[in-house]
Amino acid sequence: MSATIPPELNCGPALRTIAMPKDANPNGDIFGGWLLSQMDLAGGTVAVRRAGGRVATVGVEAMTFHKPVYVGDEVCCFATIEKVGRTSIRVRVDTWVQRYRTGEAVKVTEGVFTFVAIGEDRKPREVPAE
Repeated sequence: MSATIPPELNCGPALRTIAMPKDANPNGDIFGGWLLSQMDLAGGTVAVRRAGGRVATVGVEAMTFHKPVYVGDEVCCFATIEKVGRTSIRVRVDTWVQRYRTGEAVKVTEGVFTFVAIGEDRKPREVPAE
């Protein structure tokens, strides 16, 4: 899935970081759990803005790993709100890397995360209207 990052995602990533040696297995591939946590952070950032406050991750679905991520790759997570419910926000996260050595842009993962807006009492609350 090598390509140029699609224009609709060019508004900038919700999260950008560099994959480091501490995030890799002995073969130099980045752990899937580390990548999943970056995607959760990216989706959560977008959900917090839309909810106007605290959110909690309640589900991850349709998670697909297309290509490995390597130490030194620049990891960019792009998050798009798919649906807003009464208390929940569904966010699609597409993750691309720019390869450390070649500069090639590669889509490495995609997934859908569901967040619930949380009130001061730590219970679900309604997501405000736009």
